[in-house]
Amino acid sequence: MTRARVFDLSAKAVAWAVAISTMVFLILIIGYVVIRGVPSIASVGLEFFTTAPRGIKMQGGVYPMIVSSIYLTVLSLVIAFPIGLGAAIYLAEYAGRGRFVELIRFSADLLSGVPSIVFGLFGLAFFVYFLKMGYSVLAGALTVFLMVLPTLVRTSEQAIKAVPRSYREASLALGASKWQTIRRVVLPSAAPGILTGVILAMGRAFGETAAVLFTAGSVPQTPASPLDGGRTLTVHLFYLATQGQIEDSFRVAAVLLFVVLGFNLTAGWMMARFRRRFG
Repeated sequence: MTRARVFDLSAKAVAWAVAISTMVFLILIIGYVVIRGVPSIASVGLEFFTTAPRGIKMQGGVYPMIVSSIYLTVLSLVIAFPIGLGAAIYLAEYAGRGRFVELIRFSADLLSGVPSIVFGLFGLAFFVYFLKMGYSVLAGALTVFLMVLPTLVRTSEQAIKAVPRSYREASLALGASKWQTIRRVVLPSAAPGILTGVILAMGRAFGETAAVLFTAGSVPQTPASPLDGGRTLTVHLFYLATQGQIEDSFRVAAVLLFVVLGFNLTAGWMMARFRRRFG
């Protein structure tokens, strides 16, 4: 056997080992949380999702936390989606090559790598104190909006760029304007890829802890308006774990795991559909 062949087989074995190790760790984490959390939820029943926590130790249901999490996630995406889509359309269809365009892309990539606790500190200083929003769902949503915006911009830009140029040329040849082509041809064709970015952004927003803890607050109540504070599921899990409520912690962890896993599986399905359509 030649040396090149030995190196090739060694590299293949290392790659397989890394891939299998990743799968094993994933299965261990998911399996452990499911084994500890699902039977515990089953023992409590539907009341776990329909009642509020009670007592000093916050035992019981998580209904206010579910409402706060959904409220914050939807509000942040309502703010982020039009801005992210508009920026993606500009970068993919109107912006040429230049330092300013590259600076925008670099800024988006850099923003996506900033630790969430830094976003939380900024949101605390700017939204909570400077703009006097207080600890509220709106302050948390605006902070999360800054976090998910780069994901929406980059995924939407790539989805728009992946639409074949022949689609654009055919539309323009029929007399449509550039904006009509974008609105009626490009965006509908790129919709699966754009929705993939939206779903991934939803998963990150729903599972965020540090930034939300510093801005949306930790009051275990159901927010009636965006200016009310609330406690999301991730923040509730943090408090339960730090107070030693292990059984309740695994219940909340199982709910979070299934929700985020659902977001990612949906995104993967849509991305596969997108690739089959334009691959």
